[in-house]
Amino acid sequence: MPKNSKVTQREHSSEHVTESVADLLAHQEPVDYKRSVLNVTGDTWDKQKEGDEDLDAERPAWNSKLQYILAQIGYSVGLGNVWRFPYLCQKNGGGAYLVPYLVLLIIIGLPLFFLELAVGQRIRRGSIGVWNYICPRLGGIGYASCLVCFFVGLYYNVIIGWSIFYFFKSFQYPLPWSECPLVKNGSMAVVETECERSSATTYFWYRETLDISNSISESGGLNWRMTLCLLVAWSLVGLAMIKGIQSSGKVMYFSSLFPYLVLVCFLVRGLLLRGAVDGIMHMFTPKLDKMLDPQVWREAATQVFFALGLGFGGVIAFSSYNKQDNNCHFDATLVSFINFFTSVLATLVVFAVLGFKANIMNEKCVVENAEKILGYLNSNVLSHDLIPPHVNFSHLTAKDYNEMYRVIMTVKEGHFKELGLDACLLEDELNKSVQGTGLAFIAFTEAMTHFPASPFWSVMFFLMLINLGLGSMIGTMSGITTPIIDTFKVRKEVFTVGCCIFAFLVGLIFVQRSGNYFVTMFDDYSATLPLTVVVILENIAVAWIYGTKKFMQELTEMLGFRPYQFYYYTWKYVSPICMAVLMTASIIQLGVSPPGYSAWIREEAAEKFLFYPTWAMAILISLIILASLPLPLVFILRHFHLVSDGSNALSVTYKKGRMMKDISNLEDNDETRFILSKVPSETPSPMPTHRSYLGPGSNSPMEMSSAPNGRYGSGYLLASTPESEL
Repeated sequence: MPKNSKVTQREHSSEHVTESVADLLAHQEPVDYKRSVLNVTGDTWDKQKEGDEDLDAERPAWNSKLQYILAQIGYSVGLGNVWRFPYLCQKNGGGAYLVPYLVLLIIIGLPLFFLELAVGQRIRRGSIGVWNYICPRLGGIGYASCLVCFFVGLYYNVIIGWSIFYFFKSFQYPLPWSECPLVKNGSMAVVETECERSSATTYFWYRETLDISNSISESGGLNWRMTLCLLVAWSLVGLAMIKGIQSSGKVMYFSSLFPYLVLVCFLVRGLLLRGAVDGIMHMFTPKLDKMLDPQVWREAATQVFFALGLGFGGVIAFSSYNKQDNNCHFDATLVSFINFFTSVLATLVVFAVLGFKANIMNEKCVVENAEKILGYLNSNVLSHDLIPPHVNFSHLTAKDYNEMYRVIMTVKEGHFKELGLDACLLEDELNKSVQGTGLAFIAFTEAMTHFPASPFWSVMFFLMLINLGLGSMIGTMSGITTPIIDTFKVRKEVFTVGCCIFAFLVGLIFVQRSGNYFVTMFDDYSATLPLTVVVILENIAVAWIYGTKKFMQELTEMLGFRPYQFYYYTWKYVSPICMAVLMTASIIQLGVSPPGYSAWIREEAAEKFLFYPTWAMAILISLIILASLPLPLVFILRHFHLVSDGSNALSVTYKKGRMMKDISNLEDNDETRFILSKVPSETPSPMPTHRSYLGPGSNSPMEMSSAPNGRYGSGYLLASTPESEL
C-alpha cells in the first residue's frame, strides 16, 4: 500500500483511531490497527509474544516451569503413595501387581491426565469455567469437582493434624509409644491392661492420640489435642494458599522435594537393617495367578485414578496458570511416571522397614515359645528326647525352633493344640497386611522404635507425611478456590481465609472421640463414585461432544506438534469404556460389601467390624448424592433454559491489539469457537480496513478472518453457518 495512504498515515500518527467499531465498543480503548486483524499494511508482529504477555498480565502465572512441575508432583504424590500402594502391591501379587498398574496407567491415567492439563492450559480457567465453556449443559462437572474437593479436604487435613501431633511427640527419648505406660494399683504399679493386651504403638494410637470411643454412635466430645492440631493444619494450608500460586508455588519447592530426601534416607537406612532384604524379596516375589483376578485390575484402576488426582480440579487449576504454548504432553508423561516411580520407591522403603520389623517380631515369638517349651520340659509334659541334641536354648535360632516345633507337633499330634505353641514363621509376619493409618501410625512407628537414634527418624518420617499431605491439600484447595474466584470474581485472600475457617469448623466432627470413624466413612464413600462419574463426563464432553478430531487439531496448534494417534483412540473409546467398567464395579462393590467400619473396642483391646447405624447410613448416602447432585441439576436447569447458559450477546473488547471476549454471554456455538477454535496464523489478514456496523438488533453475524495469519493471542471465528451446538 502507498506510504501516503490514509491507513498508513493513520498508523504512524499518534492520534487515536475512531471507526464504526469504536462506536460499537463505546468506553473501550481505540483499536490499534497495526496489531489488529484490520491491519492491511503487511507489517507483522509477534502474535504469540503479544498474546502471552497480555494474558499473563491478567492471570497469575508460575514463576518457572520447575515450580509448576513441582506443584503437579506435590499434588499427585500424596499419602496414598506411601501407605496405599505398598499395601495393594503386597495384597495383589507382589511384583505381578505392577503389570496391571502400568497397563492401566498408560491406557487410562496418562490420557486423562493429559486431557485435563490440555483443557486447563487452553482455556485458562478453573474447573467450573472450563466445563461451562466446553459444554454449558455439563457445567455441573466443575461444581461436582469442587464439592468432592471440599469433602476430601475436610478429612485429609485431619490426617495432617495427626501427623503434626506425632511430629511434636517425636522430640523425646525414648519415644512415647515405645513402651506401655504404668498405672498405680494401690501401692503397686502395673502395666495398663489395654496396652498389655495389644501393643505399645497400638495403645498410643487409639488411646493417647485419638482417645477413641467404642463406636461411631458414641461421640465422647471433642479431643482438644486433635482440635488444636487440626487448627494448626488449616492455618498452614491457609498461609500457603492465601496469595494463590505466588505463595503456594514457593511452598512447593520444599513440600515436593523434601519427601524424596526422606524416602532416600529411609531406603539407605532400611537396607542396612537386618531382615530388610527379606521384606523386599517378599514384596516383589510375583504371584502370577493374581493377574487373572478381576478384583486386582479394579483396585489397580482405582489407585491409578486417585494417584493422579483426576477429576478433583486441582490438575486443571494448576495447568490454567501456564502459557498456552507450554508442552503439557511432556508434563503429563513426566508427572505420571514420577508418580509411579515414587510409589515403587515408597514400597521399597516400607517393606525394607517391615522386613526388619518382621524379623524382630519373629525373634520375640521364638523366645516366648521357647520359654513355654522349657516350662513343659521341666514339668515333664514334654520329654527331653524330643529336643534335637544340637539345639541350644540360650542361643536359639528361628531355624532350630522350627525344627523343634515340627517334631513336637508330630509326636503330640492329639494334644498339640493344648500346648499353645506358635509356628513363628517369618512368612506369616510378612503376610500381615497393613495400610493407611495402621501402616503409618502403628506398624511403621513400632519399627522406628528399634532404630538407633529413633527420635531423629521419627521426626523425619512425620515431617515427610506433613509435607506429602500439604502438597496434596494445596492442589485440593486449588480445585476449590481457582474455579470459584474465576467464576464469581471474589477476592482471593478473603475467600481463602473464609474457606479455611469454614472447613475447620465443619471438620470438628473428625476430632471428636468417634472422629476416626467419620474419617473412614468420608474416605470410603465421599469421592470414589462421584469422581468416577465426573471423569467419565469430562472424557465424553471433550471426545464426543466437542469432538476428538477438533480437539486433536487444537492440541496440534497449541503444542506445535500433533499428539500421537494413541490418544485419539484412548480418549474416544478405551478410556470411556474402562471408566464405565470401573464405575459399574464400584457400584457392585458398594452393593455386595455392606457399609461398615473397624471399631476399636477398649474392653477387648481389639478391632471389631461394625455396621453403620441408620443415621450414619443416611449421612453416607447423602455424601454420594450431594457430590453428584450438580451434574443432573445443572443439566436440567440449562436444558430447559431455567438459568442462563450464556447465550444472550457477545461482548468484544479491543485492548492492546488483542480481542478480549466476555464469555458469560456467548452463544453455545460461539462459545465452542472461542474455547477450542482454530488459532489464526500470522500473515497479514486480507480483510478490508473497514466494515459497517450492523447494529445490535441485526441477525447478521460479525465475521472475522480465519485466514492463516490472524492477530490475536486467542483464536476467534464466527461464521455465518454455525457449528453444531455443544
